[in-house]
Amino acid sequence: MYLVTILGNLLIILAISSDSHLHTPMYFFLSNLSIADIGFTSTTVPKVILDIQSHSRVISYAGCLSQLSFFNFFGCLDSTLLTVMAYDRFVAICYPLHYSVIMSPHRCSLLLLVSFLFSLLDALLHCLMVSQLSFCTNMEIPHFFCDPPQLLKLACNDTSINQILVYFNGAIFAGIPISGIFFSYYKIFSSILKISSSGGKYKAFSTCGSHLSVVSLFYGTCLGVYLGSAVSHFPRKVAGASVVYAVITPMLNPFIYSLRNRDIKRALQRLLHRTA
Repeated sequence: MYLVTILGNLLIILAISSDSHLHTPMYFFLSNLSIADIGFTSTTVPKVILDIQSHSRVISYAGCLSQLSFFNFFGCLDSTLLTVMAYDRFVAICYPLHYSVIMSPHRCSLLLLVSFLFSLLDALLHCLMVSQLSFCTNMEIPHFFCDPPQLLKLACNDTSINQILVYFNGAIFAGIPISGIFFSYYKIFSSILKISSSGGKYKAFSTCGSHLSVVSLFYGTCLGVYLGSAVSHFPRKVAGASVVYAVITPMLNPFIYSLRNRDIKRALQRLLHRTA
């Protein structure tokens, strides 16, 4: 699955970069989403494969902090890029005549920079919070990666304040992107309903169908896992569910966009034809 994820996302990046017709804001953000997906799954899966090969499941304290930092960074970057892509669809459908002006190269670069800094802040806050915890030696993490909620349960010191910070941090760094996506699609659906012809409605909705599928898959699994971890007394079941959004979702994203998007299909066909 890891190789499929890497190859699938690399093909999306190469197809977009090699086809001048896809040098648009939507595909610019899609290629960056593919980069984030590669980073997201690469923070956990290679370590799991190495552990299986070496028959050792040991990770150092510094390695654990690094892993959770990169995992939260790429996970948050995924989330913010999905929000930016929703905004892109909102502008394309609601303000089509001003699209090229609003989504200028400078604006796209600025949105990417803000997404990067927002994600970096999230990763730094998680790393800082976990670094303040005290752990006993030789602790066993009931997960396949260093997940902050699971680490809080293993800490030796009082974690009541840290648990509040985790939920507060989640409310901000997950709440803002989700709110942005909901607002964008509220405006999109309102505009689509005003279109008189059914053909026009279908054409407008089809431009954001792939994005909506990816959003539903990513946020549905994320919310399911973290809400489940808050009430579940079986952490290994939570770990199993985490595989869906940490491994399977990044693997499925290229398939969703390539199967539902004619431009990506044509670009991939041209790319494969050139290499052949």
